[in-house]
Formats: sequence, structure tokens, C-alpha cells
Amino acid sequence: MAFDYKKEYKEFYMPKNKPGIVKVPPVNYIAVRGKGNPNEEDSEYKQSIGLLYGIAFTIKMSKKGNHQIAGYFDYVVPPLEGFWWQDHVKGVDYSRKEELHFISMIRLPDFVTKEDFNWAVEEATKKKKEDYSKVEFLAYDEGLCVQCMHIGSYDDEPVTVGMMHDFMTAEGYELDITDQRFHHEIYLSDARRTAPEKLKTVIRHPVKKKLSAE
Repeated sequence: MAFDYKKEYKEFYMPKNKPGIVKVPPVNYIAVRGKGNPNEEDSEYKQSIGLLYGIAFTIKMSKKGNHQIAGYFDYVVPPLEGFWWQDHVKGVDYSRKEELHFISMIRLPDFVTKEDFNWAVEEATKKKKEDYSKVEFLAYDEGLCVQCMHIGSYDDEPVTVGMMHDFMTAEGYELDITDQRFHHEIYLSDARRTAPEKLKTVIRHPVKKKLSAE
């Protein structure tokens, strides 16, 4: 049975549709940076997804080639994720999608080293005859966050975000979105095949303990 990160780490990938506080451990990702409205035809975001999966499946199928990765075990490619932000906005303004910046990501299994990743980029470039120069190895320590399962259209996310922020405030936390800590989404549904009202997306925001008033 292939290792499935969604099932093995349910607290990070399958939270309830009620907000909760979680401490996320350090994770390595395949990542592509870009900007612009993700919904536009041939957007940088849509291009990034093809690049990510090109590398993800090169690594997954390495077991059948000459590059044998130490510690390799069979696994399900983890879901697509994304960090999102806009300049001078703490969070996301959904009415100004053209101003969005993103880091599009897929989690790497822990056994994949930077050297293995570099091999995969070279291998994919050679075999697929595509330019993978935008793809990077991203080590990220997300830390303390509030998260919630959002069910429905991406444009309806502000309602869930509002619930999350009310919850964190009641629990003694405050929002800690910075230029290093981002609005985070994990996509559990394929938007091309799922009705908008049934989309499942994990939304995660960085938080910190609120300082007590002196």
C-alpha cells in the first residue's frame, strides 16, 4: 500500500470544518513562484502546476530508472498547495486577484535530498524537453497556525477566514502574516472536475500568542 500523506497526517491535511490551532513541522517542497490572476488563461499559476507535477512524477517514478534514491518508499503524490499574498495587504483581497503573488508547491517525501531534487530537474528537462529553471527546492518551517477545512468556492473563503480569525482571537492568538509567513491553501479537490460548492480546501494562517497587556 502506497504511503498517503493525507491519510497519515490527517491533522494537517484533513482538518474539520471548524477552526483549530496546529503546529506544522518543517517540510520540504517542490516550489514555483509567480504572480497574477490565477484564473486567467495561460496564467503563470496554471503554468506552475505543470512544472510542479513534472518534477513530482519524475521523483515518484525514479524507482524504475537508474537513479535510485536512498530510503525510497512508494507513496501517493501529495496534494497541490499554495502560499498567497499581495503587497501591502495582510491576508488576501479576493477582489484584486491580478495583484496576487504566489508560491505554488507540492510536498516532497522526507527521503528526497537537494541532490535528488536537482537530479529530477535535470532528468525532467532532458526527457520532457521543457524549461524547469523556475522550479526550486523550498525548505519551510511553518510553525504555529490556525487552520480550517473550507468547503465551497474559493471566492467564499473570506467567510471561513473570518471564522478562523474569531477563533484564534478567542483562544489568545493573533494573526502573524509577514513577508515570510503566508496565507496557505491546500487543494484536496480537482477544480476542473468538482462543482464549486463541493471543493475542499484547507486554509491555514500563521499565528502567534497574543502578548498580555501590562
